[in-house]
Amino acid sequence: INALCCVFTAIMVTHKEFETAGKVPGLQVWRIENLDLKPIPKNLHGSFFTGDAYILLYTSNAPVPSYNIHMWLGDECSLDEGGAAAIFSTQLDDFMGGKPVQYRETQKFESTTFLGYFKKGITYKRGGVSSGFQHVVINDINEKRLLHVKGRRAIRATEVEMIWSSFNQGDCFIIDLGKDIYQWCGSECNRFERLKASQLAISIRDNERNGRAKLQMVEEGCEPDAVLEVLGPKTKIAPATPDDEKVETLNKKKGALYMISDASGSMREEVVAQTSPFKQAMLSHEECYILDNGMDRNIFVWKGSKANTAERKAALAAGQKFIKDRGYSDKTQIQVIPAGAETTLFKQFFSDWRDKNETTGPTKAYTMGRIAKVDQVPFDASTLHQSSTMAAQHSMVDDGSGKVQIWRVEGGAKVPVDPSNYGHFFGGDCYLILYTYNLGGRDMHIIYTWWGQKCTQDELAASAFLTVKLDDSMGGSPVQVRVTQGQEPPHLMSLFKGKPMIIHSGGTSRKGGQTQASSTRLFHIRTSSSGNTRAVEVLATAASLNTNDVFVLKTTSALFMWRGTGATDEEMKAAKHVEMFLGGNATPVAEGKEPADFWSALGGKAEYQTSKTLQSCIKTRLFGCSNKTGNLSVEEVPGDFTQSDLATDDVMLLDSGDQLFLWIGNDANEEERNGTPKLAKEYIETDPSGRRGIPITTIKQGAEPLTFIGWFQGWDPKMWDTDPLERIRARF
Repeated sequence: INALCCVFTAIMVTHKEFETAGKVPGLQVWRIENLDLKPIPKNLHGSFFTGDAYILLYTSNAPVPSYNIHMWLGDECSLDEGGAAAIFSTQLDDFMGGKPVQYRETQKFESTTFLGYFKKGITYKRGGVSSGFQHVVINDINEKRLLHVKGRRAIRATEVEMIWSSFNQGDCFIIDLGKDIYQWCGSECNRFERLKASQLAISIRDNERNGRAKLQMVEEGCEPDAVLEVLGPKTKIAPATPDDEKVETLNKKKGALYMISDASGSMREEVVAQTSPFKQAMLSHEECYILDNGMDRNIFVWKGSKANTAERKAALAAGQKFIKDRGYSDKTQIQVIPAGAETTLFKQFFSDWRDKNETTGPTKAYTMGRIAKVDQVPFDASTLHQSSTMAAQHSMVDDGSGKVQIWRVEGGAKVPVDPSNYGHFFGGDCYLILYTYNLGGRDMHIIYTWWGQKCTQDELAASAFLTVKLDDSMGGSPVQVRVTQGQEPPHLMSLFKGKPMIIHSGGTSRKGGQTQASSTRLFHIRTSSSGNTRAVEVLATAASLNTNDVFVLKTTSALFMWRGTGATDEEMKAAKHVEMFLGGNATPVAEGKEPADFWSALGGKAEYQTSKTLQSCIKTRLFGCSNKTGNLSVEEVPGDFTQSDLATDDVMLLDSGDQLFLWIGNDANEEERNGTPKLAKEYIETDPSGRRGIPITTIKQGAEPLTFIGWFQGWDPKMWDTDPLERIRARF
């Protein structure tokens, strides 16, 4: 490995792949192949061979540019590949001026930051580059593989042997036969697990097969002949198995702080503080430090801005050596953090942390993440705090500046939409959006199929048929992406030349078929974490307002543009486009200075979301609390959460910084209902940043208060009227 390091240091410092690194927002992935970097196609992001090592770079431009570098190691990757990944990670960090935060990830023990990039789940494939396995879009009709799907929030699918003994009654499996994909559901798996497995199966169809495979759901005991033909005569299915994670009973909120230095010619460490919480003044910008939280599989290496170059470049290696010297698990995560880019997980170990220009401290700004399980013993709620910052955006194939064509599904055919109406989507319609962009001198295509929440079953069926027909007419080359109203990916939102995507609650754009719009209309404008903006029509009442956003209100006689105190200039700019569509010049209204006719148009003044946490843009976290595996477990929802992430058979915990919500699903069982409040109380009491005494509010499904609803854009009060599993089955 040492010899390998010398070779790489000499010839690979400015690798050609680095030239595109961090140029555009989103995710870039490379695999280590023959000790070199090879890019992975974007539509195959989230698939990892267990015999390989990977480098991932996530770039965010909001509110200021920031970067995360992840080194991912499969269980079966070689020492050479792991060493090469570490070198490339360090060199990429050096190439980018030491600005990124570096993460060391291992298979099945990924950070929630990492999992947040793959909202629909990640897949572990057997083999690796040494076995000749390649990352290519699979269109082989003879493809045969079996994927074991685990997880309710962070979804992982592991390739297993294609035999009946691989199955069990408590989980979902994906039987991938190339042109046909079957989602097999064990008799004991629950509805939410089926829902999440369906999202992964749809992703495989749309991304790996470019939408050209047929997807079916199969119940245990009802296997079709095609499945029996591949797997052979059915044998007895094993019973459900509990998750294999064990509870750690150690006090996980504690850490130790060490200064590391090479002043003597070799790296040495010196104890700064034996236990947290620490003081920010303990960190000198002329040194590097290790914050040891290894008992919870977390190590942080902090690089002072004035530390010598050798120490800064050796940070990742120092962290790896520290893990080995302490005898910690080789699954321990490492974060290498430059001064000024501290993650909230790191800052929570300091009682007095202040960011530049900050005056109130971080007590409302920490995040939560990977959670240990409870095995019928008192839950160590302090583990809720052990989390990395999590980015939740999907990949962007480009900046949305390519060619766009849109058709509306009408009478079983596709009818062109007037380009002047591009960006407007009506809840009673289905649309086909063909996007063409250039990659390396070659035209690439994406077909988005958008389904309104109020479209008919006939239109849904016709849209699926028309999508396949359009795909066939282009030689089967496009990538197909199916989108339901309210779940638009950032790339789709970026296609409208700087204008917001405007979503009308219902109605249709069909000529002669338009329904009369309400005399009073209210549009909610919000910019996502990826920098794209959407305007969603909501119920025209004061309760729909949110202090963090912009709203445009139209009545028969007036037009208002209301700006909440936490709204951004980007949202105001987007609101101008809504104003133009609605006609007239809007009267600007600042929160707190509303005229009487504004409240009158909304049916009178009423409470709405005014959380100060929203105004300061604190990242909220959502957790599911479940005992479906027999043990009470708590797991974070990766990525940007939506209303559909609220599992009706669980208790959910929403932490908004200045208060904690316990949301009780109608189908949650008694143990979940009774155990979660105690867990929430312990969680607050063990917060290492010292946060104490914040209110804990318990609410029931269907009776959500405004202070809860305000965290979800486009909240649909009628969502619970339909079965979420049936909604996703319609996408099959």
